[in-house]
Amino acid sequence: MGPKTAQRLALHLVVSGKSSINRLISSLEEARDQIGYCSICGNLTDTDPCIICADSKRDKSVICVVGYPKDVLAIERAGGYQGVYHVLHGYIEPLKGVGPDDIRVKELLGRVKEGKGEIKEVILATNPDIDGETTALYLARALKPLGVRVTRLARGLPFGADLDYADEVTLAKSLEGRREM
Repeated sequence: MGPKTAQRLALHLVVSGKSSINRLISSLEEARDQIGYCSICGNLTDTDPCIICADSKRDKSVICVVGYPKDVLAIERAGGYQGVYHVLHGYIEPLKGVGPDDIRVKELLGRVKEGKGEIKEVILATNPDIDGETTALYLARALKPLGVRVTRLARGLPFGADLDYADEVTLAKSLEGRREM
């Protein structure tokens, strides 16, 4: 939320009176008390396990690893993915002193070890930036000895993009990730 939206919201609440403010406070307290983390994937939920982990129609042999709960929402919004998730709640950031023990890496490795034979693929869906790449490389090295297929989201040009507007890294990644037609 930007400063203008925050200002409009604040003004609306003040003009609406105490009952609106009290309803907002009550809703925030309810969210604080009822929302937690799924014991399996670490996503935000009001039930445990979350509705995705509890869904018998989901393919439990494929785990998509993301940095934050908002990433789960983005992938679900895109549609098509029918596996389950693992939310790291951050990325490995050595310059900030954030290592693998500070995010949910142990839980992921434990989950894959426990599901030995059942888990066929782990999709690394971390952001395509330095922290996301560092985390993906670390996870790939840790997961491969467990006998699971490790894949990475494709990177490159978005649909409808013009080549002359793409930066050099995006073009290079697009060429690396090309596939046969």
